[in-house]
Amino acid sequence: MLDDIASSEVLSTKLISSSLYAVYRNFTYIVAVAIFIFEGLFDQGRKEVDDKIYNQKSGRLPWYRTMALAFQFGFDLVPDKDYYNNGNATTEEIEASKIIKYAAVVESDTESRIIIKIAAEVDGVLSDFTDPTQVEAIEAYFKEIKWPGLITIINYKADQLYLNIQIKRNAQLIDNNGLSIADANYPVNEAIAEFMKELPFNGELRLSALVDKLQLITGVIDVTLLSAQSAWINPAINGYDTPQNIFISKVAVSGYFKVVNYSGIAYVV
Repeated sequence: MLDDIASSEVLSTKLISSSLYAVYRNFTYIVAVAIFIFEGLFDQGRKEVDDKIYNQKSGRLPWYRTMALAFQFGFDLVPDKDYYNNGNATTEEIEASKIIKYAAVVESDTESRIIIKIAAEVDGVLSDFTDPTQVEAIEAYFKEIKWPGLITIINYKADQLYLNIQIKRNAQLIDNNGLSIADANYPVNEAIAEFMKELPFNGELRLSALVDKLQLITGVIDVTLLSAQSAWINPAINGYDTPQNIFISKVAVSGYFKVVNYSGIAYVV
């Protein structure tokens, strides 16, 4: 805009101030910023519309995830529709009824089947649904809204994660039990717990990323991950199966992991 002003025979003879705070320069700046903000809002609006269209295309995997998170316990669907009749329910009541806090949808590798992984949240920790009434309501909901075809709802307890790690420590900062001498906490344990919390639901657990995080801890000189194993619920025995080795990375069968304990961490100098 300033170049256009300078090249104009009319404007260049009137707007001749070289001050950075000249009125015409301020107006030019305001207009430029307004156009920039408008373009940003337009781009964001278009992205939101595109995302909404993508996630609401019935029958697609993202649609199933959207519908899982939209489930309302204790409410009834509008007849022959896939949305609820909330009547006079308050916003707080509606939000409280949305008990599925995490969901992921994938296709089976071995058969024509959609797998829907879900989880609740109890005191900030991911959890399975144990109330039979809630489980029954969730199953009835998906039976009502699903497209023709097979679906499986995965409502499992967290995959158990077993870690065998050797930590080379700075003896002036961390004792042989992993206790921070200055802060009286267990920084390695806390970093692992934080790493698991940061892992997206049904996200890939990368062992190299875990090692990278542990190497950032003050007092940790080096980290060797000797082994990692996980065990998940086997419906045939209604319990955890034998732990299996993890090589490089793994996605939890339940959608999320839980570290069984930290007894597999050894501290050396």
